[in-house]
Amino acid sequence: MIGRLTLSDFRNHADALILPDHAFILLTGDNGAGKTNILEAVSMLAPGRGLRGVPLSAMARQDGAGGFGIAGEVDGVVLGTGVAPASPDRRQVRIGGVASSANALADHLSIVWLTPAMDRLFLDSPGGRRRFLDRLTLALHPGHAAHSARYDAAMRARNRLLADLRRADPVWLTALEAQMDEHGAALAGARADLVARLNHVLADQPDEPFARPLIAIESEEGSEEPLAPRLARERRRDAAAGRTLSGPHRHDLAVTHVAKGQAAAFCSTGEQKALLLSILLAHAALVAADRGQPPVLLLDEVAAHLDPSRRAALFERLAATGGQVWMTGTESSLFSDLSSATRLTVTAGHVFRSAA
Repeated sequence: MIGRLTLSDFRNHADALILPDHAFILLTGDNGAGKTNILEAVSMLAPGRGLRGVPLSAMARQDGAGGFGIAGEVDGVVLGTGVAPASPDRRQVRIGGVASSANALADHLSIVWLTPAMDRLFLDSPGGRRRFLDRLTLALHPGHAAHSARYDAAMRARNRLLADLRRADPVWLTALEAQMDEHGAALAGARADLVARLNHVLADQPDEPFARPLIAIESEEGSEEPLAPRLARERRRDAAAGRTLSGPHRHDLAVTHVAKGQAAAFCSTGEQKALLLSILLAHAALVAADRGQPPVLLLDEVAAHLDPSRRAALFERLAATGGQVWMTGTESSLFSDLSSATRLTVTAGHVFRSAA
């Protein structure tokens, strides 16, 4: 759990200090006050670009010097990240005061989030679903981010060579395709492991009050064959397309509403939200059992569209995970069923303790 969080020049927060003393941290305030910005700051204590997925330069406070800093204390170790004004797009990470990589953050903390923008997850592009899948996978396989980065780097290098296929060095292409094969196999294996174990947990989950999902990975035809020979065979096709058309970067996440036997994309908005919550709750239980430490959950405006009975059921399930849960809402009454929580009011970039 995060025992201390500090922000400096992040979004609309010139500075902020949050000292959680309960598993639930509740952030309430008007729209635009900066509640989601705090969740985004927490999400930056994990590999990647945070819950909004925007460039680092967009996170710095507009009236600040151009950089920002975030620090969180986890089990006595301070995880720090940010950018310097002189290099607004170069992320810096320090773990225990020592310079490190962003991927190393996954060894200390697992973070998963649900935001209103994800309500369209099942209707949007495969890329969004793949990023969601990888965020879940990372919590169980901390090396997943490194494999993803190396796979992407090799693929970009291959695509550059294919732009002028006649002059491309076939030996270098073969080496890059071998790298994509190695790291792609690790990506696919970790994703498959997550899906199998999640489905095992979800099989025991009731259909109510949240829908029970069945999840699967959809991949291109012929994906059972090792990737390297496929890529070598498909160089001309990929050169004509201007991109690589085979590999785990083409995977998609498929989710089915078990009780209705219906793909999530055809379910109602409320049912899709329920399916996502079911996946996150099952994932939290799986991570807690696997790593001995549940993930930190960031839930943005998650309670606003639930009726009172489902809200109470959600809070009960969240408490059962044993993990830290950060939630936002415009009204404190949404969280009235929670007796023990760190309650904070956010107003125009300032954070205050609020009454119980």
